[in-house]
Amino acid sequence: MPKIYEYLGILIYFYSNEHEPVHVHATYQSFESKAEFVIVEGVIKEIHIQPIRGAKPLPNAQLNDFQVFLNEYGEQIVQKWIDYFVLHKHVNFERINKRVK
Repeated sequence: MPKIYEYLGILIYFYSNEHEPVHVHATYQSFESKAEFVIVEGVIKEIHIQPIRGAKPLPNAQLNDFQVFLNEYGEQIVQKWIDYFVLHKHVNFERINKRVK
């Protein structure tokens, strides 16, 4: 399970056996949600945050923080997905403790 970011206590990661569409998981305490990226011709067009079956979704405050983070770091997340799943490269973990935008 490659962890790619921690943002204000929200852990953002891929599962090692992921599948398309490009997506990331986020956990905060015992809560979990995921975000799927809609990519058209190499450009992120939409990001959909969804609950995970059997898990409580992120609380509203963390859900909002997750959305802001995805909007700011979406391209880097997609690049990390490509690096890890397509190019089989190691991806670095980054901890971000300051709010973005």
